[in-house]
Amino acid sequence: MTFGQPEFLYALAAVPAAALLMLWASWRRRSALARLGDAGLVMMLSASVDKKARGLKGWFWLLALTLTIIAVARPQWGSDVEIVERQGVQLMVALDVSKSMLAEDLKPNRLERAKLEITSLMNRLGGDEVGLVLFSGAAFLQFPLTFDYATARTFLDGANAGMISRPGTVVGEAIDVAIKGFDEQSAGQKVILIVTDGESHEGDPVQAAADAFELGVVVFTLGLGAGEGEPIPNYDEFGRDAGFVRDQRGNVVLSKLDEETLQAIAREGGGAYYRSSADGSSIDALLDDFDSLEQDAIAHEVETRRIERFQGFLLAALAALVLSELVPDRVASWMRWRDHARHGMST
Repeated sequence: MTFGQPEFLYALAAVPAAALLMLWASWRRRSALARLGDAGLVMMLSASVDKKARGLKGWFWLLALTLTIIAVARPQWGSDVEIVERQGVQLMVALDVSKSMLAEDLKPNRLERAKLEITSLMNRLGGDEVGLVLFSGAAFLQFPLTFDYATARTFLDGANAGMISRPGTVVGEAIDVAIKGFDEQSAGQKVILIVTDGESHEGDPVQAAADAFELGVVVFTLGLGAGEGEPIPNYDEFGRDAGFVRDQRGNVVLSKLDEETLQAIAREGGGAYYRSSADGSSIDALLDDFDSLEQDAIAHEVETRRIERFQGFLLAALAALVLSELVPDRVASWMRWRDHARHGMST
């Protein structure tokens, strides 16, 4: 037998504590009676009290408490095999890890904000598959489409601006890599979400988005940056602060969110452009757009599920409570109840 929520079993420690409390209360009652006066007179006055019946009522209460705790812990045994159909879209996230994403016009910086936005998105996905492409001066598939969001978040957390040594930002190549990561056998809608500051230095990302749309892939863009020029922090090989990135003339390079390009990419890709927002409204709007896309069965999985057995324990606990109330605690009524029970059995 296993338990769905075994942590509740710690509450069983309350059962012996309750038993000790009952014994202490019984001792207090006897001590109080002994102080009333003559022991013989007290015994005669309390002769109608059935101490065994009162003890039995207490044991029924303890049994009900024990069974209730076990039920709350969700006992399980046996299993059912169930075929689960997952419906949703195939989502490839293309994340920009170029140096410009280290600009701090968004706190703590653009890249970390992007990872927070993608994590928020993953936390709210339902039956959608998700994969991740990282790009800078080159693009590669970081992990393929998966339903394992926990593993996906682990890979996402490890993304950093030093993973691709080649400088630049190749949004178009990232789109091509993402397309190759889709499952062509699945009928679900294929979606690419490009998360970047929009600075593309090679290729034609707008044409790449248009080509993707012709293949049935919808392209969305999520822009990061304050819209004004921002210096890019520079670090040496040991990760120490080395000032800001400078051009060949020694001037500080300013990185600016290129919304115009991102809007054009989304327009040609049949999707929409969103600007990163601290309040999460961009992710809300993006999820609303996902819901409007065609969703089809993208996977069939066989799941083995444990059978819940808490119902029997709850029923037994209820029966114990009922019995505790039916047991009379006076000798005369107890005897009538016992005789009535025997008479019923004999007939």
